[in-house]
Amino acid sequence: MKWFAAVLIVLLALLQHRLWFGKNSWPDYLQLKQEIVSQTKENQALTAKNALQYKEINDLKNGLDAVEERARNQLGLIKDGETFYRIVE
Repeated sequence: MKWFAAVLIVLLALLQHRLWFGKNSWPDYLQLKQEIVSQTKENQALTAKNALQYKEINDLKNGLDAVEERARNQLGLIKDGETFYRIVE
């Protein structure tokens, strides 16, 4: 009976060793869990950025005001009859 108990203890120790130190062990699980959390945060940020860009695309497709605003800010659009003033501080 002592041999049987000793064999069971050895088997238990081997199983525990695999759980704590082997491939796909508990520390690996914790590391993967942390990576999932960080990847989820990154995905949420990218989803928010994509939503903002889709909104801007729809605004550019549907309204001329957004196109005019971009032309004024980025290309220096001045319409006929308008006077351009630059304020230097």
